[in-house]
Amino acid sequence: MSLLGARVVREEPVGGGSICAAARVTLADGRTVFVKTRPGAPRGFFAAEAAGLGWLREPGTVALPAVLDVTGERLVLEWVRPGAPAVAAAEALGRGLAGLHAAGAAAFGAAPASEGWIGALALDGTPGEAWPEWYAHRRLLPYLRLARDRGATSGADAHRVEEVAARIADLAGPPEPPARLHGDLWGGNVHWSAAGAAYLVDPAAHGGHRETDLAMLLLFGTPHVERVLAAYDEAAPLAGGWRARVPLHQLFPLLVHAALFGGGYGARAARAATEALRG
Repeated sequence: MSLLGARVVREEPVGGGSICAAARVTLADGRTVFVKTRPGAPRGFFAAEAAGLGWLREPGTVALPAVLDVTGERLVLEWVRPGAPAVAAAEALGRGLAGLHAAGAAAFGAAPASEGWIGALALDGTPGEAWPEWYAHRRLLPYLRLARDRGATSGADAHRVEEVAARIADLAGPPEPPARLHGDLWGGNVHWSAAGAAYLVDPAAHGGHRETDLAMLLLFGTPHVERVLAAYDEAAPLAGGWRARVPLHQLFPLLVHAALFGGGYGARAARAATEALRG
């Protein structure tokens, strides 16, 4: 087997993914690369990820692995040697995210590829001019319907999310311009490198509200997350009350998890909706 014009001499599985297989691959010419595969991947699946990585690299404010090759069923990236989370890297990440978000997007929902994905689910790329309405109708309600269709949320829990969508204009906070988002920025998609930088991986890149990326960092736990947030707020101060809006921004990824994995994510989304309604 060959890759990038060289023979593969070693392939070691890398853990962490639930949708794609991942491996560290050593080539005969001495290069080491990271390879993600998904046999039968939907059209545009890896092309969207490659385009997202490129789009996020453009402002030059955050570290992302270089794309070396992309096909319908495979993505090849530079190998970034893992390291331990560090405070300095976390603070640099916070400042970098502020710069990335400030680079902006053409509209809410605008993405660098015609198809978009979050996990194994298609990501609606329909653009919108106002974030509250776009978020309610392109993020909350469609993925709530999908979660309900898959039996992942009850009628009562779904009603709480629908209440949030109905009151979104009152809950959204001050208007913000479209930010250039990673889009799936949970702690597992922050790769702490041996060189000292925090790399971002596995994006669902699109134009959105900057608080969404930050709320995602808080959702499942990220090392030194408060240092990330403090550095971000120092570089690009957040609007007053942003902490109270965290559950609102976490509601979409929780609905995605409910649709993908079931379990208790539907109930957890309902709790987030209740918190969002309390403000």
